[in-house]
Amino acid sequence: MAKVSEIDRAILPRMEELSETLEKVRRTLSCVIIGQDRVIDDVLITLLSGGHAILVGMPGLAKTRLVETLGIVLGMDERRIQFTPDLMPSDILGSEVLEESAGGARSFRFIEGPVFCQLLMADEINRASPRTQSALLQAMQERQVSVAGQRRDLPSPFHVLATQNPLEQEGTYPLPEAQLDRFLLQIDVDYPDREAERQVILATTGADEAVAKKVMSPTALLDAQRMIRKIPVGEKVVEAILDITRDCRPGQSQFENVKRYVVWGPGPRAGQALMLGTRARALLEGRLTPSIEDVLALAPAVLKHRMALNFDAIGDGIAIADIIGQVLSPHG
Repeated sequence: MAKVSEIDRAILPRMEELSETLEKVRRTLSCVIIGQDRVIDDVLITLLSGGHAILVGMPGLAKTRLVETLGIVLGMDERRIQFTPDLMPSDILGSEVLEESAGGARSFRFIEGPVFCQLLMADEINRASPRTQSALLQAMQERQVSVAGQRRDLPSPFHVLATQNPLEQEGTYPLPEAQLDRFLLQIDVDYPDREAERQVILATTGADEAVAKKVMSPTALLDAQRMIRKIPVGEKVVEAILDITRDCRPGQSQFENVKRYVVWGPGPRAGQALMLGTRARALLEGRLTPSIEDVLALAPAVLKHRMALNFDAIGDGIAIADIIGQVLSPHG
């Protein structure tokens, strides 16, 4: 078996080349999606980690455009589903239709739904019924779907980028916990600052508008995902991930507020997401070794959709962000 140092030397040139390519991807996306650099980075971290992300924010903040632009820049087959209350699972997965040949023979033919793509945008996912939302569960976890008793593989790579309106808006349904856990990150999309909004207004209302170009291929993305898993993680970083995830569980936490206010906390998928995400973030920043700072930067996006508070927390004005901040404070 090769030593770790030998493996590092073997992949170092490829890692450096990948880091340069990712920087080109970031620049290209930033020219089209103005003022949302953090969101762009978090989405790229999600894809490099091989996961899915849910983007939460008010309408009009370029969530849809970001996904469409990603499809162009990464050369991926991109599809979009507008989730509505009357959307059915078959509208996502596809269905079998009965056909009759010229000779009178009848047979079933499967018509693929929009889920058979490489980059699926589930737009306003929380506007569909829980039954329809759950149609994505198997696809997101197993990269395959079952229709009419037959399993069908999805293309590779396969990623879901869902958008969601805040739950306080009318006509929305909270996503089930099992589906939330399958999203690597929850990415909050906020309003741009004043200068960025000025650039958006000028760039999108003139005669010439920035156009995205292909920078990376799906095959290169798959190679990058495999390389991410080869990046070594220090023992201190591993321990920090374990401490943080376990301290967010009411039955294992050392923090009284977690025991008092949290109903359920993150499972092992949260630790897996932090392990992969910190590696991807380090590479995106041009580093080959993740640090505790990477863990602290990603922890809120990994944890907040994997936790739930009780009524006491609501009554006392405690938010999930407050709980996560307290858990992270000893590591900062």
